[in-house]
Amino acid sequence: MALKDWLLELPGIGKVRRVHALEHATITLLSQRFHRLSMVGRSTPNGFWLYGNVEQDMVEEAVQDALRRLQAGEAELAIHPRCGTNLAVAGMLTGLSSFLASLSFNQDEPLLDKLPRVILAATAAMVIAQPAGLAVQEAFTTCPDASYLSIGKIRQTKRGSLTIYFVEVKG
Repeated sequence: MALKDWLLELPGIGKVRRVHALEHATITLLSQRFHRLSMVGRSTPNGFWLYGNVEQDMVEEAVQDALRRLQAGEAELAIHPRCGTNLAVAGMLTGLSSFLASLSFNQDEPLLDKLPRVILAATAAMVIAQPAGLAVQEAFTTCPDASYLSIGKIRQTKRGSLTIYFVEVKG
Protein backbone atom coordinates (compact mmCIF):
# COMPACT_ATOMS: atom_id res chain seq x y z
CA MET A 1 0.00 0.00 0.00
CA ALA A 2 1.39 3.40 -0.97
CA LEU A 3 2.21 5.87 1.80
CA LYS A 4 -0.53 8.28 0.63
CA ASP A 5 -3.14 5.49 0.76
CA TRP A 6 -1.90 4.35 4.16
CA LEU A 7 -2.10 7.90 5.56
CA LEU A 8 -5.59 8.46 4.14
CA GLU A 9 -6.81 5.27 5.82
CA LEU A 10 -5.45 5.99 9.31
CA PRO A 11 -8.10 5.57 12.04
CA GLY A 12 -10.50 8.49 11.90
CA ILE A 13 -9.25 9.88 8.59
CA GLY A 14 -10.63 7.12 6.35
CA LYS A 15 -13.98 7.21 8.13
CA VAL A 16 -14.26 11.00 7.86
CA ARG A 17 -13.50 10.80 4.13
CA ARG A 18 -16.31 8.25 3.67
CA VAL A 19 -18.72 10.25 5.82
CA HIS A 20 -17.77 13.39 3.85
CA ALA A 21 -18.66 11.56 0.62
CA LEU A 22 -22.02 10.54 2.09
CA GLU A 23 -22.66 14.12 3.23
CA HIS A 24 -21.98 15.37 -0.32
CA ALA A 25 -24.20 12.70 -1.86
CA THR A 26 -27.02 13.59 0.54
CA ILE A 27 -26.79 17.32 -0.19
CA THR A 28 -26.62 16.63 -3.93
CA LEU A 29 -29.80 14.55 -3.82
CA LEU A 30 -31.61 17.12 -1.67
CA SER A 31 -30.50 19.88 -4.06
CA GLN A 32 -31.94 17.94 -6.98
CA ARG A 33 -35.30 17.76 -5.21
CA PHE A 34 -35.29 21.34 -3.91
CA HIS A 35 -33.68 23.58 -6.55
CA ARG A 36 -33.34 26.62 -4.28
CA LEU A 37 -32.00 24.64 -1.35
CA SER A 38 -29.62 26.44 0.97
CA MET A 39 -27.78 23.85 3.03
CA VAL A 40 -24.39 23.47 4.66
CA GLY A 41 -22.81 20.24 5.86
CA ARG A 42 -19.94 19.32 8.15
CA SER A 43 -18.49 15.85 8.58
CA THR A 44 -17.07 14.17 11.67
CA PRO A 45 -15.84 10.61 12.32
CA ASN A 46 -19.25 9.76 13.81
CA GLY A 47 -21.52 11.29 11.19
CA PHE A 48 -22.38 14.60 9.62
CA TRP A 49 -24.27 17.77 10.38
CA LEU A 50 -26.72 19.35 7.96
CA TYR A 51 -27.81 22.95 8.44
CA GLY A 52 -30.86 23.82 6.36
CA ASN A 53 -34.62 23.96 6.41
CA VAL A 54 -35.78 20.62 5.02
CA GLU A 55 -38.33 18.25 6.53
CA GLN A 56 -36.88 15.32 8.46
CA ASP A 57 -38.54 12.66 6.28
CA MET A 58 -36.89 14.22 3.21
CA VAL A 59 -33.48 14.18 4.93
CA GLU A 60 -33.94 10.55 5.99
CA GLU A 61 -34.96 9.55 2.46
CA ALA A 62 -32.02 11.42 0.88
CA VAL A 63 -29.50 9.91 3.33
CA GLN A 64 -30.70 6.36 2.66
CA ASP A 65 -30.79 6.97 -1.11
CA ALA A 66 -27.30 8.55 -1.03
CA LEU A 67 -25.87 5.57 0.87
CA ARG A 68 -27.53 3.08 -1.49
CA ARG A 69 -26.26 4.91 -4.57
CA LEU A 70 -22.69 5.23 -3.26
CA GLN A 71 -22.72 1.53 -2.41
CA ALA A 72 -23.95 0.85 -5.97
CA GLY A 73 -20.87 2.63 -7.34
CA GLU A 74 -22.10 6.18 -8.07
CA ALA A 75 -18.77 7.67 -6.96
CA GLU A 76 -19.49 11.04 -8.66
CA LEU A 77 -21.97 11.79 -5.85
CA ALA A 78 -18.98 12.09 -3.46
CA ILE A 79 -17.74 15.28 -5.15
CA HIS A 80 -19.60 18.56 -4.63
CA PRO A 81 -18.86 21.86 -6.42
CA ARG A 82 -19.60 23.97 -3.33
CA CYS A 83 -17.48 21.99 -0.87
CA GLY A 84 -15.30 23.87 1.60
CA THR A 85 -12.33 22.02 0.11
CA ASN A 86 -12.81 24.13 -3.04
CA LEU A 87 -12.71 27.31 -0.94
CA ALA A 88 -9.56 26.19 0.84
CA VAL A 89 -7.84 25.32 -2.45
CA ALA A 90 -8.92 28.67 -3.96
CA GLY A 91 -7.61 30.54 -0.93
CA MET A 92 -4.27 28.77 -0.99
CA LEU A 93 -3.78 29.16 -4.74
CA THR A 94 -4.77 32.84 -4.85
CA GLY A 95 -2.73 33.68 -1.77
CA LEU A 96 0.38 31.90 -3.00
CA SER A 97 0.11 33.20 -6.56
CA SER A 98 -0.48 36.76 -5.37
CA PHE A 99 2.47 36.55 -3.01
CA LEU A 100 4.78 35.23 -5.73
CA ALA A 101 3.54 37.83 -8.22
CA SER A 102 4.23 40.60 -5.71
CA LEU A 103 7.90 39.70 -5.37
CA SER A 104 10.22 42.18 -7.03
CA PHE A 105 13.29 41.45 -9.05
CA ASN A 106 13.97 45.16 -9.00
CA GLN A 107 14.07 46.59 -5.48
CA ASP A 108 13.09 50.02 -6.75
CA GLU A 109 9.85 48.81 -8.35
CA PRO A 110 6.91 50.93 -7.14
CA LEU A 111 4.15 49.03 -5.32
CA LEU A 112 1.47 50.02 -7.84
CA ASP A 113 3.54 48.58 -10.69
CA LYS A 114 3.09 45.14 -9.09
CA LEU A 115 -0.69 45.41 -8.99
CA PRO A 116 -1.46 44.25 -12.57
CA ARG A 117 0.55 41.05 -12.22
CA VAL A 118 -0.88 40.35 -8.76
CA ILE A 119 -4.42 40.70 -10.16
CA LEU A 120 -3.54 38.52 -13.14
CA ALA A 121 -1.99 35.86 -10.90
CA ALA A 122 -4.99 35.85 -8.55
CA THR A 123 -7.41 35.61 -11.47
CA ALA A 124 -5.48 32.73 -13.02
CA ALA A 125 -5.43 30.97 -9.65
CA MET A 126 -9.22 31.32 -9.34
CA VAL A 127 -9.69 29.79 -12.79
CA ILE A 128 -7.48 26.85 -11.81
CA ALA A 129 -9.02 26.53 -8.34
CA GLN A 130 -12.37 25.01 -9.37
CA PRO A 131 -11.00 21.92 -11.14
CA ALA A 132 -8.14 21.71 -8.63
CA GLY A 133 -10.60 21.75 -5.70
CA LEU A 134 -12.63 18.95 -7.27
CA ALA A 135 -9.43 16.94 -7.79
CA VAL A 136 -8.39 17.47 -4.15
CA GLN A 137 -11.82 16.26 -3.02
CA GLU A 138 -11.53 13.16 -5.17
CA ALA A 139 -7.95 12.36 -4.12
CA PHE A 140 -7.90 13.41 -0.46
CA THR A 141 -10.99 14.74 1.32
CA THR A 142 -13.65 12.22 0.22
CA CYS A 143 -13.79 8.49 -0.41
CA PRO A 144 -16.87 7.08 -2.16
CA ASP A 145 -16.36 3.57 -0.76
CA ALA A 146 -19.46 3.30 1.43
CA SER A 147 -19.53 -0.50 1.48
CA TYR A 148 -19.05 -0.71 5.27
CA LEU A 149 -21.20 2.28 6.21
CA SER A 150 -24.67 2.21 7.72
CA ILE A 151 -26.97 4.93 8.99
CA GLY A 152 -27.70 5.24 12.69
CA LYS A 153 -30.01 7.78 14.26
CA ILE A 154 -30.90 11.05 12.55
CA ARG A 155 -31.49 13.77 15.13
CA GLN A 156 -33.17 17.09 14.42
CA THR A 157 -32.83 20.28 16.45
CA LYS A 158 -33.92 23.87 15.88
CA ARG A 159 -31.93 27.05 16.46
CA GLY A 160 -34.39 29.85 15.88
CA SER A 161 -35.62 29.42 12.32
CA LEU A 162 -32.72 27.12 11.35
CA THR A 163 -33.17 23.34 11.26
CA ILE A 164 -30.09 21.27 12.12
CA TYR A 165 -29.67 17.54 11.63
CA PHE A 166 -27.03 15.16 12.86
CA VAL A 167 -26.82 11.97 10.81
CA GLU A 168 -25.05 9.22 12.72
CA VAL A 169 -22.91 7.05 10.43
CA LYS A 170 -21.64 3.65 11.57
CA GLY A 171 -18.95 1.52 10.04
